[in-house]
Formats: sequence, C-alpha cells, structure tokens
Amino acid sequence: MDEKTLDEIISRYDSPSGRLLGILEEIQTSEGYIPRDVLEMLSVKLDVRLSQLYSLVTFYSFFSLKPIGEHVVTVCMGTACHVRGAAEILTTLEKLLGIERGTTQDGKYSVTTKDNKFTLEIARCFGACSIAPVIDIDGDLYGYTTPERLPEILEDYGWREP
Repeated sequence: MDEKTLDEIISRYDSPSGRLLGILEEIQTSEGYIPRDVLEMLSVKLDVRLSQLYSLVTFYSFFSLKPIGEHVVTVCMGTACHVRGAAEILTTLEKLLGIERGTTQDGKYSVTTKDNKFTLEIARCFGACSIAPVIDIDGDLYGYTTPERLPEILEDYGWREP
C-alpha cells in the first residue's frame, strides 16, 4: 500500500472512537492482510506506538499479519467436533491442500497454500455442535463433515486434485 492510499483511509476516520480499528479493517480489506511496513507508516502518521498497533492486530482474530488465501477454510476444534473427528478432518485438509501444520508469528494456527488459494485455520467453537464435525469455508458452514467428503467440498472453491 502506498502512502497516498493510507492517507485517504486515515482521512475517512476523524472520530477517535473506533478510529484505529476502522483504519486497520480498511487496510486488511485492501491488502488482504496488514503488512508490517503499513503498520510502521500508520504508527508515524497517527503518532501511535507500533506496539499498540500490534496489540490490536494480534488481539482481534479477524486481522492477519500474513497474506490470506483466496478461500479461508476453518476447522472447528470445539469439544463436540473434536470428539467426532475434527483432528482427522484437519489432517486430511492439510494433505489435500499440500500444506504443513504451522503457526503465524502472532501464534494463531493459520497456514496458507503456496499459491495463496487457500488458508487453513482452526477455531475453538462455531456453536454448531449438533452437526459436528463442522468446517467453514468463506462463511459457508458444512456439518457432518467426513474426510471422504472434503475433496468434493473443496472442488466448489476451485481445488483440484494434484
């Protein structure tokens, strides 16, 4: 993001209430994540400590310090899903997407495929325990998920078997 674009975003947020979150949300929407160099520019422009900006970005789960894939696949790891096979769902997704387990620098489980097509994440609970195990892809909830159903589900989002 260039300095002019950042200035335009900042100019839309005059009110101190929620200003930082609004600006960060626009940066995330524009860039797909929040790059470090943009945080550094924002810190200088708003005279806000960089550590304060990092605190906000790492506290709220909808912010990311790494590029996010075109499609976000989230596996529920709540108790009901875990008991009904969520760990196997996660392992199968990792294999299908060709990614290894990892964590981002901010400690959240979030791994993006090399082609930036998919990001695989976990969540503590979706509140859909009656249809466990559950995955979410771009806001679409899939219940009673099995490892065997995953290829068919992923194909709807452009995944092809290698």
